Amino acid sequence: MILVSAVIVAAGNSTRMGMNKLYLKIGGIPAVVRSLLAFEAAPSVSETVVVSKPDDLEQYRLWREEYALKKLRAVVPGGETRQQSVLAGIAAASPESGYFAIHDGARPFIDPHDIERVIRDAERYGAATLGAPVKDTIKVVSEEGLIEYTPERSRLFITQTPQVFRRSVYLEGVEAAQKDGIEFTDDCQLVEHAGRRVYMTAGDYRNIKLTTKDDIAVADAFAKGE
Repeated sequence: MILVSAVIVAAGNSTRMGMNKLYLKIGGIPAVVRSLLAFEAAPSVSETVVVSKPDDLEQYRLWREEYALKKLRAVVPGGETRQQSVLAGIAAASPESGYFAIHDGARPFIDPHDIERVIRDAERYGAATLGAPVKDTIKVVSEEGLIEYTPERSRLFITQTPQVFRRSVYLEGVEAAQKDGIEFTDDCQLVEHAGRRVYMTAGDYRNIKLTTKDDIAVADAFAKGE
């Protein structure tokens, strides 16, 4: 069986939220713990690594015991950028890992079934990400605020996480980015920059990212419906 390591990125500053969104309790459970529990329930995931702010490391150790996070291999401090944080998580993963499933800790409603599906697609294509088709018409606008063109909606997706990569594919992307001196905030872009293609696995609209305070009400509504 190929070992899959999930890297949960939870080192952000929650600037737009105005609070530590990862600690936010949704249905009585901290948001980031919900994410971890989903990976606990995904059979293909062998271990999880959390990339956290240095001040939060002890809290994760407490949560490990409270919520029986048996797959939690390590909690490590993040870097100055997202790319550096992901690399810190990968460095703490098992050297036997064949795939990395990189997930935003602020996406508490990821479904274990969807984790399994995107892993299967990554095994087939080398790289895959969850995403959902856009519902609205999208406009590309000029710097002057004028509409330039309207892309075909049927081909547009909202990119989500986890984004899953074969080890060699991801490390190839890292090498290319470092060579060119580029820092990416999206891991798909990282491997795309190296000339790799990423498969889009259709996901669930519930897999929202907690970004602004408006998202709290949506998350609470989802939790009440469970």
